[in-house]
This record gives sequence, C-alpha cells and structure tokens, in this order.
Amino acid sequence: MACKKLGFKSEVFHLDGQSWICSTGLPSDVVVEVGDTSFHLHKFPLLSRSRLLEKLIQDSSEQEKNEKLCVLHLHGIPGRAKAFLKVAKFCYGVKMELTARNVVSLRCAAEYLQMNEDYGEGNLIAQTESFLIEVFGFWTDTFKALETCEDVLPWAEELHIVSRCIDSLSTKACADPTLLSWPVAGQSQDDAFAWNGIHASGAASKQCPLNEDWWYEDVSFLKQHIYRKLILAVSARGMTPERIAGSLIFYAKKHLPLNGRQSNFQKHNGAVPGSTLPAASDADQRTLLEEIVALLPEQKGFIPTKFLLRLLKTSMILDASKSSRENLERRVGAQLDEAALEDILIPNMGHTVETLYDIDCIQRMVDHFMMADQDEIEPTSNELINEGQLVGGSHSLAPLTIVANLVDGYLAEVAPDTNLKLTKFNALASAIPGYARPLDDGIYRAIDIYLKAHSWLTGSEREQLCRVMNCQKLSLEASTHAAQNERLPLRVIVQVLFFEQLRLRTSVAGWLFVSDNLDNSQSLSGNLVIEGTRADQLVTFDDMRDRVRSLEKECLNMKEDVDKLVKAKGSWNSIFKILGLRLKVKSCGPKSSSKTSSNGKVLHPSRKAVMNLEQHSACKKDD
Repeated sequence: MACKKLGFKSEVFHLDGQSWICSTGLPSDVVVEVGDTSFHLHKFPLLSRSRLLEKLIQDSSEQEKNEKLCVLHLHGIPGRAKAFLKVAKFCYGVKMELTARNVVSLRCAAEYLQMNEDYGEGNLIAQTESFLIEVFGFWTDTFKALETCEDVLPWAEELHIVSRCIDSLSTKACADPTLLSWPVAGQSQDDAFAWNGIHASGAASKQCPLNEDWWYEDVSFLKQHIYRKLILAVSARGMTPERIAGSLIFYAKKHLPLNGRQSNFQKHNGAVPGSTLPAASDADQRTLLEEIVALLPEQKGFIPTKFLLRLLKTSMILDASKSSRENLERRVGAQLDEAALEDILIPNMGHTVETLYDIDCIQRMVDHFMMADQDEIEPTSNELINEGQLVGGSHSLAPLTIVANLVDGYLAEVAPDTNLKLTKFNALASAIPGYARPLDDGIYRAIDIYLKAHSWLTGSEREQLCRVMNCQKLSLEASTHAAQNERLPLRVIVQVLFFEQLRLRTSVAGWLFVSDNLDNSQSLSGNLVIEGTRADQLVTFDDMRDRVRSLEKECLNMKEDVDKLVKAKGSWNSIFKILGLRLKVKSCGPKSSSKTSSNGKVLHPSRKAVMNLEQHSACKKDD
C-alpha cells in the first residue's frame, strides 16, 4: 500500500474519555468540539495553518473577551473527529502517515478548513493532492480510496475525487490483462515502472497474466451509485459488452436474492447467499435491480437467458417497476430458444392469482420472440425438409422449433391447473405457427393432460382445443394412443385413423416400388447374378411379404376400432364425407384393370400387394 510520512515530532496527543489532550506543557487555550469528541489545543498552531480556524478564533475572541478559553464547534467537518485528529497532528508537526484509507477524508477536511498554500508552504491541501496522484497509479490503493469516499461523499464529489478514482479504475479495467501481470499493492519508484498508469516490478512481471474477469470481485464491494458510475465509465472507454455483462452478473448475484426471497418470504434477516454483506431492505434491492436492468448491454446473446429469467422472477418478488419487468421480458423473448423449461415456470405473483404459474408472462415472451424473428421466419413455402429448413428459404428453423418444443412442454406442465382457462391455453399454443413443429406429439400430450384435468369441457370446447393439433403430424406411438383416447372428440379420432391408414398405404406403395426395382435389377443382370445373391433376394421378398401382411393387419385393426365408434348404419364413406374427405381405391391390375375377390368385393391394396409378392416369389423359386 502506498504511504507518505509527514511531520517529525513525537506523539503529544492522548485520549482522556471523550477528550483528546495535547500535552506540550502549555495550558490549552482553545477547545474544538467535533460531535461528542473535544480537542484541547492551542490557538497558534491552528490559525497558522487554517483560514477557517483563524476566522473562528478571531470571532470567538471578540465575542468572549473575558473568557480565557475559546470554544469552537466543527460539527460539519468531513471525516468527523477521526479526520480532525489527523489535521491537529499535522498542525503540530507530529509524525503521521497518509494512506489510501485516510487521504480522501483528510483532503476533504483540509478543503473544509481552507488549509491552502497561503497559510504555509506544503500545507495539507497540497500534501494530500500530491499523494492522491500517487494513489491513482495503483489499482488496490485507488479502490481503497474510492471506498472511503462514501463517508465524505458530497465533498469527495465536489473535489472530483470520485471521478478521478473511477477514471483510474476504468482505465486499468479496460487495459489488456495479458500484456502485463497485475500488482495489487504500491511499490517504491526505485523498483517499479509504469505502463498506462499501471505499475509493476520485476517480481510482479513474473506472475501469471490475469483473466478478463479479474476485476469483477473487487468492484462488487462498491456501493450501487458508485458502481453505476464505474460501469458507465468502462462502457464509454469501449469495454466489450461481454465483460460488462459479466461484471453486472457477478454484482447482481452478490447483492440480490436471485435464489429466493430473503426478507418477507423468510422469517430471518440473513444476508444474500454467497455475500458477506448484510441483507438490504426490499426498497434498496428493488432500486438496485432496476439499476442493473438499465445497465445491461442491449446486444443479444451476451447475457445468459437463465440469469435474465432469475432477474425477472426477482423483479416480480420485489415488485419492481413495470418498465424493468417489460425490459426483462423483451430480453428473454429475444433469446427464448436458449431457455430451459424449469426456468420459465414462473410463479404467479399477481394480486389476483388465478393460475399457479404466470401464463401471461410467457405469452408476452413468446410474442416478443416471434416479433424479433418475424422477418427471418416468414416462410415462402409450408413444406419442410429433413434439415429443418423451409423450402425456398435459407433461414434455419432450429430456434423456432426449439421454442415450439419449449412451449409444448410448458403447456404440459401448466395443463393440470384447473384454473387455466381454455382461451389462455389455446392462445399460447396458437402463438407458435404449425410449420415450427415437425411432430405434434408434444402439443398432443399437453392437450391430453388438459382434457384429463378439465373433464367438464363440452364437446365443442374439446374440438376447439384440438384444432391447435395436426393429426397428420403425430408419430406412430402418438397416433396409437390417440386412436384409443376416449377424451378426444370422435372427429379427431377418425382423423387420426384416416391419416394412419394413408401412412400405411404409403408404406405399402414404398415396398412395392422397391420390389419392382429389385425385379428390374435382376433381369438386367442376367447370368451375372450368383446363386448367393438370388437366395438373398428370395429372403428379401419373404421379408417384404411379411411386412405387408403386418401392415394389412394393422389397417384392419384400426378399421375395427372405427366401426366400434360409429353407429351400425354408418360406413367409411359417410365418415369421410363428414370430414370432407374421399377414400378412393385406385385400380391395381396389370395396367389399369382392378382385381376383385370371389364375392365381388374390391381387394384392399395391401392384400393385392401380398398376392403380387407371393406370385413373384413363386416364380423366383421355380427359376
């Protein structure tokens, strides 16, 4: 730590109760009262160094001519009694030391007492100013000096001590830490050199370089208003938003109850977890949170979404301003694809609590996400390709698909809440466009949970709920479950079965296409096909035949399920007429002729596929 020695006389002051006595052998002729402490001193050493004390002594002598003892009151002196004791020692020439811890209060006290060069060369103002310049050359000493400014803040700001400390700290914080190892204390001028206001010795230069976050912990001890000035200063000097965000996150974690309520929600007044500071009041924490939100970099991606959501939850607990909450919702919405499901389960803090979780907040964040990417996600075609992109466009659907899955998972979590209204559920589910969901299994699961928890819904309400789901985009497992789900409307179940049948028909057509290609390939190869390959093809035909039979069995089972759901008079055509669909069986003869069974009924396509495969396999065996 930097230090400057003043005076040459030995100690002459001693404390007697609440009074400091100067034992020089002469009786005291002036008493200076500072708060509850009194100083029994002598007039000449004081008035020879301070214009204010000279004036006060003269005024007191004129008013109390008969009084031998002059009494002065200095209750407004910066630094109070502790600072005035140092001033008194300076006036008497007693040995004392200027340090980073006391120089600020002495500089302010010297200004208050008007101890300039008119009252002696090398007076206290000049001495403290020269030492402050030395202090500003070191990070640790500057930081200590800045901390002491709190006690004499108005004076320290008027004398530009705070601004000079912040300027020194911001310069060092913005410097590249890889260029020079960092000294944490002052050194003599004989063994130190300076670089950009940073002093280092040969020993210090051998230390390992510091990381970019080396200053986070130090500045986290600063009071809110001083910390704010420092952040604005480093931002003005061009510090990267990533480093600024890192410091803000560190500061917030140390001073805010981001893991839960610390005052009213708990019955003890403890400090914030991980902090050595006492717990602040709700009002102070609210003010600090709003200040941190205002200082956050505007650029997207520098602040983790998890931290933003923790700030948002805390802002609701502390009842922060509406603008701060809207700011956080907008920031979270812009990078909602980075959020985790457990982080967006925000408890409802409103006065009129309807639901367990704040559905409206998530709705607003989803809207912000959609508006932020609106120009990028507008499709030129509704057809999806396997890579998760839109045909005719280059924008990746990965973030939008992630948000869709996140919303589906969130709906499944909040669906059991009996107070959740159908309109809110549908609004949140519909906020995600249909093309964002490669599969609708997630939204189906949420709908099923909602129907189970809201069994009193009418038929029309159930159909309204199911409109947000595309039955054609259900997986095989989800389709199987939906076909047997009694909570779903009949129309939805029939749609599920219909699209599943179409899927089976497509699978059969695919197997037939492969069979034809294998047949053509064999005829072209001629005598070059070896017996082992021919045997493998026969095995493949047998597998294909078994697969088609399995598909046919599944199709028949689903048809029986539908027959159980509709009335005896109903038929497949009538059902599909209700749905606005037509089931047409294409002729599958050699060219265009259709095959019929012995009783005149049209054979199912999958059955005809089996017959074709059996005939084909028989021919192969004959060969």
